Amino acid sequence: MRHPDQRTTSFSRDGLTFDVTDAGPLAGEVVVLLHGFPTDRSSWDRVADRLNAAGLRTLAPDQRGYSPSARPTDLRAYRLDELVADVLALVDASGRERVHLVGHDWGGALAWLVAANHPDRIASLTVLSTPHPAAMSRAWRRGLEQKRKSWYMAAFQVPRLPERAVSARFESLMSRSGLPGDDSSRYAARLARPDALTGPINWYRAARHSQVRAHRVEVPTTYVWGRRDPFLGRTAAELTSEHVTGDYEFIELDAGHWLPETRDEEAASAIVRRITRDAGNTGVPG
Repeated sequence: MRHPDQRTTSFSRDGLTFDVTDAGPLAGEVVVLLHGFPTDRSSWDRVADRLNAAGLRTLAPDQRGYSPSARPTDLRAYRLDELVADVLALVDASGRERVHLVGHDWGGALAWLVAANHPDRIASLTVLSTPHPAAMSRAWRRGLEQKRKSWYMAAFQVPRLPERAVSARFESLMSRSGLPGDDSSRYAARLARPDALTGPINWYRAARHSQVRAHRVEVPTTYVWGRRDPFLGRTAAELTSEHVTGDYEFIELDAGHWLPETRDEEAASAIVRRITRDAGNTGVPG
């Protein structure tokens, strides 16, 4: 159901137009919500409702490769520097000098990079599931745990075949990974076609060609991780603290990977607590 304070809008960059769900009080602090793979901006609906009730304005974009008018065909268009620039363009479009940034899955990896490289634009950072990219790389080198969990990243480097394989089994793959059935069906209706998955999978293919550095993060940061995450292991989660120099909170949940969809109350509480930490208001309406 559409919330009365929910507005569909867009922003543009380099000839691409990105759809955005803008919700909550217009005068509220702005929270940018970055979705992951293979979902869309609706993954944040439950979390956004709680943030809006707490007086925050949320901007949830369909990112590059997902928004119908932002699906370039050139693989180079999906490099990390382009993805970072998209987020900064949304921050500019919000009319605010600084925003609170939240990300999950690939959106979380991107949020780490934006906060690390542009701390002047980010008031606070909350990341769900995804460790700091440098911690992820260290965990990959240390042993088999993360390699076993991330095997699909190497598989996605193959041209065309991953799109066909994922689209053919989209709902079953998502459900087996712990995503609720209603959410799996909603994402499948939009993405379970090879042509619709090429852009999202290109994030994986283009990442190794990108030059954006994963610096330490100096902005206030909260990292929320589920100990039953099938894709992201404990080693990287625990190493993440070594890559944050600002005020840092690590929250471990007895949960899987899909935290915006399955643990919206805990996610929203963590975001609000991070934003209002100095004010001492840690509650979020249920």
